[in-house]
Amino acid sequence: MPLSNSATHYGAITKTFHWLTALLILTLIPLGIYANDLPYDTSQQLARKAWLFSLHKTLGVTVFFTALARILWAISQPKPGLLHADRKLESLAAETVHWLLYGSLLLVPLSGWVHHAATDGFAPIWWPLGQNLPFIPKSESLANAAAGLHIVFERVLVVSILLHVAGALKHHLIDKDVTLRRMLPGTPRVPRTGGGHRIVLPLFSAVVIWAGALSVGAALNLYSGHSTAVSAASLEEVQSDWSVQEGELAIVVQQLGSDVRGSFADWTAKISFDETVTTGVAGNVEVTVSIGSLTLGSVTTQALDTDFFNAEAFPIALFQAEIIRSDIGYEAQGSLTIKDQSMPVNLPFTLEIVDGVATMQGSTQLDRRDFAIGNGQKDEGTLGFNVAVEVSLSAARSQ
Repeated sequence: MPLSNSATHYGAITKTFHWLTALLILTLIPLGIYANDLPYDTSQQLARKAWLFSLHKTLGVTVFFTALARILWAISQPKPGLLHADRKLESLAAETVHWLLYGSLLLVPLSGWVHHAATDGFAPIWWPLGQNLPFIPKSESLANAAAGLHIVFERVLVVSILLHVAGALKHHLIDKDVTLRRMLPGTPRVPRTGGGHRIVLPLFSAVVIWAGALSVGAALNLYSGHSTAVSAASLEEVQSDWSVQEGELAIVVQQLGSDVRGSFADWTAKISFDETVTTGVAGNVEVTVSIGSLTLGSVTTQALDTDFFNAEAFPIALFQAEIIRSDIGYEAQGSLTIKDQSMPVNLPFTLEIVDGVATMQGSTQLDRRDFAIGNGQKDEGTLGFNVAVEVSLSAARSQ
């Protein structure tokens, strides 16, 4: 069997690309569905889920480069002529499906790869070239959009595969021609072929279908993030001697050896502070945090679930502390309550006051086990015990 295509037959390389791609896709799709449905209540379950997702992502990258090589090879080769060129509508449908397949084989893994690169998560791609992509920033909005696109393009791919298989079976069982056998090993006898392959109309039809699918995805709100069953608690405004103008309350967890960084979008701080105090208690602070406003990369839903923050039952966290000034700087000394578990917490921080605006930065380490977070995750190698808390804000003296 020749390696290259001819005017009537597909060559060995084209056939190898075809069946290798089919094998990868028919492995990837059920693998992704299965991994997504697995529980993650224990360290063993989480490790298994992460392993399967890593396999899914690694095979997805493999599909992307395999499909790219397949398309480049197809461009360089003659395409065997149509067996039924006189069937205009059927030929248009078949060639439209081919364009949908080629495009989806690139778009599905690429959108998944962009989602992976734009967010933090627990399932790395198994290859030595890193987890990021050029020109792709860490961005939750970009990650959400890419995740939605991944779903839409996957659905287009699945429908295209089903139509492709149905067409091949129709040719083999009803028309009893050599369409399917041309892609199998061997060199079957092919009758005279006729008519060239059209490009513009099938490609335009495929683009219209993609546009329709993207519109459906937008109507279903797939591009703005996956909603959870938890609604973030709304916090009331607080009256404070110092009004927070801007700030960030972030956490960093270790999952399977990698840092996953997240932040709370909604929190308030009631601050009383006297900058003239040089030693001892200089004020107090009360910070209220809406747990449901947390974003934590691709594991946000997991973090808000019952074994972790359990945001539905415990929507609020509270930190109450005195601000202590000493010779070495400032420290907030008080207690932190999460899930009705209260523990003493000290938060050292730096402070600079310029023209009535105070800028502070502080950090501390917490043990998640003290707050009954992730009780099922007993292996520190799967989910680290220590959680870094980082706070930065600027506040203006209230008039």
